[in-house]
Amino acid sequence: MLSIEKINDTKQIITCSNGRRITLLGTAHVSQDSVNEVAATIEELQPDRVCVELDVGRYTSKTQNKGWEELNLKSVLKENKGFLMLANMALSSYQKRLGDQMGVKPGDEILGAISLANEKNIPVSFCDREIQITFKRAWRLSNFWNKMKLISVLISSIFSNEKISNEDIEKIKETDILQSMLEEMAQELPTIKKVLIDERDQYLATSIYQAEGQNIVAVVGAGHVPGLVAYMQQLDAKQTEPDTEEITYIPKASSAGKIFSWVIIIALLGIIALGFVRSGWEDGLMMFLYWFALNASLTGIAALISLAHPVTIIVSMLAAPVTALNPTIGVGMVAGIIEASVRKPRVKDFEHLTDDIQKFKGWFKNRIIHTLMIFMTTSIFASIGTFIAFPVLISKLNLS
Repeated sequence: MLSIEKINDTKQIITCSNGRRITLLGTAHVSQDSVNEVAATIEELQPDRVCVELDVGRYTSKTQNKGWEELNLKSVLKENKGFLMLANMALSSYQKRLGDQMGVKPGDEILGAISLANEKNIPVSFCDREIQITFKRAWRLSNFWNKMKLISVLISSIFSNEKISNEDIEKIKETDILQSMLEEMAQELPTIKKVLIDERDQYLATSIYQAEGQNIVAVVGAGHVPGLVAYMQQLDAKQTEPDTEEITYIPKASSAGKIFSWVIIIALLGIIALGFVRSGWEDGLMMFLYWFALNASLTGIAALISLAHPVTIIVSMLAAPVTALNPTIGVGMVAGIIEASVRKPRVKDFEHLTDDIQKFKGWFKNRIIHTLMIFMTTSIFASIGTFIAFPVLISKLNLS
């Protein structure tokens, strides 16, 4: 039976039923004390494996400075990953803002643990689920309105100018930055709390429990500790299977969403066709032009208020009615690709990304953020145009 010995507020020793010992260090990602404690614990225990709350992708980005500078913005848009990229940018901005205010680079204790383990030839296990998988699962498992709420929460977190009080800083030192941001989202979106919070605890617990070694030091954010201990108890008692396949699977896009998109298209074309039949060629053509103008004008307004390049505005307006008839291609994708082509991102845009995203002016000055803003606004306005078209076209239809 698994036993737990609490050494202090940040350190617990878990002894599994098979005799394996896991020293669980609940760290504060913004505290120099945590950096020191991690180093001291590894020196003292000389573990045969170090487990860390980090995934390989984020570790590579942190250590090799490979991140935004290797981004192919057009590919991101073509692969329908524009909103996912916004989520990643929001996370980076949130981390940087806290780090700047507290004077500590977030995650130094994790990187320190890895560095020290490498020096001592101790194997390292990256035990966190890829953050991309977390966001993709949250996105795919959300309905339309939850997706819009998720975007609004992300953007509001970016533009928040609220200074963190000393009391809040102490609370943050008892958790971890990524976890605290995901918890904020979960409060606004309780329907996807399971994806944002519970699944990540389950993944970490399973990865650490299954790691090879008899004497393991696991370095995680303090906010994870209760969830990890609970899952490890279930694993040790064989009350649950140590399987993470289900929570790393990316669900396919909902077929209901595709069906709904085609229903909208067929309904629009049906109303216009009925206009030709009931009201004649001239009135039918007028209805088609009304629909074309609604889609094009609202998309053009979105591009205009986003200060898109004139070429982007024109192409977006022409493309909007066409893309409205094809659910596989969005006008936001077209607008973003055109903008990225006529205003290619510069080196300084990559270098200042996390700073610029926190400023209203930065959303227009930074070409990467600006392109994503245009992608987002034209997508939303074009959808509004399609729904507005229904009552307008029906009002023009001669049903007498």
